[in-house]
Amino acid sequence: MLSLKESLKILKETNALLEGHFILSSGLHSPQYVQCAQLLSKPDKASKICKSLSQKISKEFKEIDLILSPAMGGIIIGYEIGKLLKKETIFSERVNGKFQLRRDFLIKKNQKVLIVEDVITTGKSSIECSKLVLKNGAKILGYACIIDRSDGKSKIKKKIISQVKLDIPTYSKQNLPKSLLSIKAIKPGSRNL
Repeated sequence: MLSLKESLKILKETNALLEGHFILSSGLHSPQYVQCAQLLSKPDKASKICKSLSQKISKEFKEIDLILSPAMGGIIIGYEIGKLLKKETIFSERVNGKFQLRRDFLIKKNQKVLIVEDVITTGKSSIECSKLVLKNGAKILGYACIIDRSDGKSKIKKKIISQVKLDIPTYSKQNLPKSLLSIKAIKPGSRNL
């Protein structure tokens, strides 16, 4: 398994973890920004992170029947973890703002489901996926992600297995620290495109 130091090195090398002054999709400001798509665009580096995460998952969960990921960010991670663990992997998609199963994907009654994402912050996408699991009479084993930046404040009550836990501070525009005031703010990401 990769250490925290080794994982952070990979995230920084691939520009999946940036430092500067960022305006997040929430409107809050932050000195760091996470974009796992950058990691995933370098398969040789991403495979190291996914392999390490799959080892952590294997230690925690012995009986996984299905992996469910939210689109868009969780699809590749879910696929890679499913491939490594030799488990069926499906994803949910937003239709009129709500996650649904499409493409003839099914969650069978009593299946043990692991929800896998790229990043967990508030846990909103994972919670929405868990509603699909419960609606189909299956059981949620837990949650896994590359980066857990929830700082224990997500709405997820079950255990989150992550490769990296990050406590990334956020600030309102009116409450910026001096260190951010001198750096031009940029708004990265894909929301609201």
